[in-house]
Amino acid sequence: MKVVLASSNSGKLEELRALLEPAGLDVVSQDAYGVEQPEETGLTFVENALIKARAACAATGLPALADDSGVVVDALGGAPGVRSARYGGAGASDADNVARLLEALAGVDAPRRGAAFVCAIVYLGRADDPCPIVCEGIWRGRILDGPRGDGGFGYDPVFFVETLRRTAAELTRAEKNAVSHRGQALARLLERLAG
Repeated sequence: MKVVLASSNSGKLEELRALLEPAGLDVVSQDAYGVEQPEETGLTFVENALIKARAACAATGLPALADDSGVVVDALGGAPGVRSARYGGAGASDADNVARLLEALAGVDAPRRGAAFVCAIVYLGRADDPCPIVCEGIWRGRILDGPRGDGGFGYDPVFFVETLRRTAAELTRAEKNAVSHRGQALARLLERLAG
């Protein structure tokens, strides 16, 4: 079954394809259909995922999958949160966002650098679907003083996973997908779609 991913983020597309193709879902980026990214005006990850999924469904007429995710840092009162992709300013790169986060945490000692990656995934069968499937995942860790690793994207190089003793950027794609916030949310989504 073909599903439109309501995102232009190539890193997310790769992760989602790897997890969903074995379940028979053909995940295609909204870019293939010329869908423009709507303004994310929601106050929560779920609200933003719904906004994106509805826009992709309306533009393509196909079922859509949208993910809204980010990092929430305890010492920053939950920031960057829903603003994670734009934390470094309009048009910020991953490196810009990481630099801004490290600047905000300058002088904060390791025990107070607790953080979590949070993911909300929404699946809509059609734009006016009254019963969207919403699944969430949370992945705990802490923010390091500097980046480590070459894999992943976003905040992965500074997100240290205590149980694995590595950053998310030091994990293989399979290792990350098995434990990440997005992997957790997608596993729940697949259960719901199969049921």
